[in-house]
Amino acid sequence: MPGAEEVGIVATGVSAGRELFERAAGEGAEMVLVHHGLFWEGQPRRLSREMARRLQTLLGADLALAAYHLPLDAHPEVGNNALIADGLGCEAREPFGVHRGRPIGIAGRFAGDGVPAGELVQRVRDVCGREPLVFDAGPERVRSIGIVSGGAARDVSQALDAGLDAFLTGEPTESVMNDAREGGLHFIAAGHYATETFGVRRLGELLAERFGVRHVFVDIPNPV
Repeated sequence: MPGAEEVGIVATGVSAGRELFERAAGEGAEMVLVHHGLFWEGQPRRLSREMARRLQTLLGADLALAAYHLPLDAHPEVGNNALIADGLGCEAREPFGVHRGRPIGIAGRFAGDGVPAGELVQRVRDVCGREPLVFDAGPERVRSIGIVSGGAARDVSQALDAGLDAFLTGEPTESVMNDAREGGLHFIAAGHYATETFGVRRLGELLAERFGVRHVFVDIPNPV
């Protein structure tokens, strides 16, 4: 979506919304870079009252908008899942979590005999900055973990099929408690928003490094 011809300040955030646009404009940004764009899968593509107000705010501030959803989950270096794996201390990793025929997640492995389950949960707290929901039905020491940020609770079945010890995503669904308990898996939900701050923020940092623009991450925490 077009804005100013030249960009000196880039604001990044997780989800496109009025508050993000207003705060980006307050920072003097010419571009907003987000993980979640204006339209969500399954929602009608129509100009609702709320959408019209978002667009009025965006266009009124002469802001350009760019959104990268699944690429910022799947990228092997700057994607959400790769960065979470790095933060958790995974020593090795491979593609995991097939979505529409392509893997977007990471299967990470810990060195040696793995890490105690309680320590893994503490690492998740530290990396994601919030208290996760945990179904701790897996082994005492965790050697492997599947990571798919956001709303990927359905991928617990892929983690079970792969024989992983733990699975980390953003949101839970009602069915995963039984799946985790019966499959002997640690299921960890650390927040949809919280698990998807990493890629877009890192992309903003890279833009600043490469093009000399100023980058500001606009944090609008969501409890989901």
